[in-house]
Amino acid sequence: LHELDMLIDIAGNRKINILLRLNPGIDPHTHEYNTTGIADSKFGLTRSTWDEAVAKALAAPGLNFDGLHFHLGSGIFETEPYQQAIRVVLEYAVELKQRHGYEMKKLSIGGGYGVGYTVNEEPPSISTWAEVISGEINSRCRELKLSLPGLIIEPGRAIVARAGIALYRVGVIKDIPGIRRYVCVDGGMGDNIRQPMYGARQEALVANRVTASDTDKVTVAGKYCESGDVLIKEISLPAVRAGDILAVAGSGAYAIPLQSNYNSTFRPAIVFVRDGKARLVRRRETLEDLTRLDAV
Repeated sequence: LHELDMLIDIAGNRKINILLRLNPGIDPHTHEYNTTGIADSKFGLTRSTWDEAVAKALAAPGLNFDGLHFHLGSGIFETEPYQQAIRVVLEYAVELKQRHGYEMKKLSIGGGYGVGYTVNEEPPSISTWAEVISGEINSRCRELKLSLPGLIIEPGRAIVARAGIALYRVGVIKDIPGIRRYVCVDGGMGDNIRQPMYGARQEALVANRVTASDTDKVTVAGKYCESGDVLIKEISLPAVRAGDILAVAGSGAYAIPLQSNYNSTFRPAIVFVRDGKARLVRRRETLEDLTRLDAV
């Protein structure tokens, strides 16, 4: 409500289109750091404040209340939480119509559709998501006698995650007899923090020796001064040697946006590849880039 009050003040008489983000209080069964729709969350309007928020939005001269929104989280592998949230929000849309004479124009159900980063992860297909979500909205609207709202979705990760591959060069290899073999690379948590932050798993291969058959179980570690700087724990790879190139699949989402200059390191270059042709779209950073904003 505080944020809505601020928006009303800023909007003045401009007529800004808005959706109100409701918190439906539903657990999407994903990592706790990626969970955004449970009752104890910094995101969205708490159920007890929905009516007050709607009344303010409808009365504000500078706002055009366009509909409702929810977002359950990220990396979700089950369709049921979405179905539950749709039911909660559409049932509230009936109350909106009865109490305020307002019929919801648009419904945004957020994103969060899971991606299979490893061979053991099997999320629903895009067609399954579409069928389940559209089916739930259609059936509930018929049941509740609501007009079908315009539907907005945010399928970001599901589109781009598997479109990106991160390349690392192997440096030092450390064997601890009877414990672990570390393969250390020239990147890590500064360019992909998903494993340290979420315990995420990804697949990798030795790009310069993809047909090699001998395998070792190794842990791929980064170059940063944190014991938690690990890209992949215990993965079977061909016997890795210094100078090899590791290709880590599924690096197209939540890798580049979360990159940092931790330990005064340079962020890597980005290359687009299409039809066998490579194009540099962001060059590797330099020391000059790192110090550009310094005032001393």
